[in-house]
Amino acid sequence: MSEAPKPVAAPLRAKWFNGRHSRAREVLIVLEAGPRGPALHLHVVDLAHAASRRFEYDEVEWPPQWSAGRAPERITVALRDHGSVEIDQPLAWQQALAAAGARPGLAQRMQTRWPVLLGVLLVAVAGLLAFYRWGTPWAAAQLSRHVPLEWELSLSQQAMAQVDQAWLKPSQLPPERQQELRTQFTELLTRLEPSLKRYPAYAPRYELHFRRGMGPNAFALPGGTLVMTDELVEAAAKQGLGDDALLGVLAHEIGHVEHRHGTRLVVEQGVLNVGLGLALGDVSSLVSMTSTVMTGLAYRRQHESESDCFALALMASAQRPTAPMADLLLGMSRRGKETAEPGAKAGGSTMGDWFSTHPATPERAERLKAGALCR
Repeated sequence: MSEAPKPVAAPLRAKWFNGRHSRAREVLIVLEAGPRGPALHLHVVDLAHAASRRFEYDEVEWPPQWSAGRAPERITVALRDHGSVEIDQPLAWQQALAAAGARPGLAQRMQTRWPVLLGVLLVAVAGLLAFYRWGTPWAAAQLSRHVPLEWELSLSQQAMAQVDQAWLKPSQLPPERQQELRTQFTELLTRLEPSLKRYPAYAPRYELHFRRGMGPNAFALPGGTLVMTDELVEAAAKQGLGDDALLGVLAHEIGHVEHRHGTRLVVEQGVLNVGLGLALGDVSSLVSMTSTVMTGLAYRRQHESESDCFALALMASAQRPTAPMADLLLGMSRRGKETAEPGAKAGGSTMGDWFSTHPATPERAERLKAGALCR
């Protein structure tokens, strides 16, 4: 059996401006189904011998469709090198397109149908959230492999200068006490086995600095710069804890360096800024992004877990206990609750909050004390 012929809409009257004659030609237009989409068949009717021409789908600049109730008064269809035609029957044109098998694209459906627009927006938002949650951290981890150490050192030097100027003061620990802790820190680094390194070829230049002025804390910058505050050393002494507690904290900070968490945060923010810049056409924020991220450093929960596990492994390699570190965190947690001001602003932040790379939560400290964080 032969295939039944497809229905063809009635011809539409139109005016053809071919670009070669000043007067418009009266024509009839028939839209027919084609292999890639509707084809436009144009018949000239005001000549003694009627001429006709078929324009395939790719030869026509099809005007966008519109929503019901917003039909234009006139349709203009560009035929590229052959001028254009004007049609005064927009609804008939729309019906002829549908009869010829035209299917509006996604952009047109978004403009004419609210459910389609809302659906696309929901998919776009879900995609952006997924990219932020999983895509950017993965991309940052891969890109960080190729970040030069010299760039990290330069970045850390700038960030350290800003922190010293804005928040920190010179240490008041006796020089011999500082040297004693630096010696133990150096010994701890000698127990850094290759199996513990996230990036085997990465060789940070470790330096331990002491400062005062931001409460009991310690933090690490990319490239190997570590800072411990006098207040943290004093807190350990007040609790009667030995240097193993402080070395456990330093081991945690070494974990941040070895996993390049700070660099990954900078790269991750850069990936987000570039994506937003490409989407919004504005990349000016990239100029000041790096220093802003570093002076507002706040590690992700996953980063904290990785550094905790690293600290447990490094302390075990050095044959040192991790319980003192957990006791130090617990003690600071209890002390923080006892000395909290009743009128303190909720949600407020200080430099100590931003650089708090080992929050002293009781649950976490107990798990760290039991060595159960990485099981």
